[in-house]
Amino acid sequence: MRVVSLDVRDLRSLDRLQIEIGPGITSVVGDNGTGKTNLLEAIYFGLSGRSFRTRDRRELIRFGESVARAELVAQDEGTSHSLLASVSRTEGRRHLLDGEPAPPETIARHRPHLVVFSPDRLVLVKGPPAERRAHIDLFITARWPSRSGLRQDYGQTLAQRNALLRRVSAGLAPEAELEAWDIALAAAATPLIDARAEAAAELAPRFGEAAAELGVEAAELRYAPRSEADPEALREALAECRASDLRRARTSLGPHLDELELTIDGRSMRRYGSQGEQRAGLLALLFAERETLIAAGSPAPLMLLDDVMSELDPAHRELLASRLANGGQSLVSAADEDALPSPAAERLVRMPSGSAATLKAVA
Repeated sequence: MRVVSLDVRDLRSLDRLQIEIGPGITSVVGDNGTGKTNLLEAIYFGLSGRSFRTRDRRELIRFGESVARAELVAQDEGTSHSLLASVSRTEGRRHLLDGEPAPPETIARHRPHLVVFSPDRLVLVKGPPAERRAHIDLFITARWPSRSGLRQDYGQTLAQRNALLRRVSAGLAPEAELEAWDIALAAAATPLIDARAEAAAELAPRFGEAAAELGVEAAELRYAPRSEADPEALREALAECRASDLRRARTSLGPHLDELELTIDGRSMRRYGSQGEQRAGLLALLFAERETLIAAGSPAPLMLLDDVMSELDPAHRELLASRLANGGQSLVSAADEDALPSPAAERLVRMPSGSAATLKAVA
């Protein structure tokens, strides 16, 4: 599955931009400020309905305009689908599949899985555990589509238990009602814990290998659950924690508190890794996901790599390009065209100095 075209209107600095996107690696080149990152963001927005840079989609709207939109065509084995995302200052957002509204899980089946590297995405390594939990749950959805609802099911059950804890603490409900929600939460938690553990086990060896190739030795990835993946054991543990949960009015045990640990020589990459090691760790995680999906026979993800070449030496740039050339579709932004390795310089989109343009990738 790959994206073949993009049509952007009034998104950040981009007035109007149209490109055709070929298979393999496409490099987006241009001076700083010409909109390279905005182009990658437009692709992400059109496919997912979200931004990888901000939670407020209204920030995507070009200054002085009222609506931002990105439309893409994705092909899979000869079948084409159009995906259009838009956000309006007055009417909110829309995400359409072939011109019709569709739920996110339906749209996800008709677009490639997305993998993003950008300076802002270092929060995945440097940030709190919630970032890594959300990330591995997205990978689970791509790896096993039938498990796509695990995170949502658990989150909804957790919200119900927390709401009941608040009612019981306020004297508005009997404590005995918590027993049923302990059972329900344990039942929802177990498959999510199992899926995360299985995903981490598949990713771990490829993560270590990719990190070593990028110059970071002894890097490891490990899933660290805070509770057992056994419904009865978790139910009993929730019962034991009930008094403290009632005092805090929130659930203190379960996979919403788990961690995906990234380490170097057993030390936290988040706390003790250098900036370069953290960048390498993020790249290693993304490539581990990519290689795991390909090895499992799943469609290769679409890689969006923003400013990834700037801090790599020539040898590691060549290594990065050779990995990207090994199947799948990738877009890489770069300010210096001359610094691109040959596999990444074969197909280019050159950003003009102005904001309005119609461009076509050069094969």
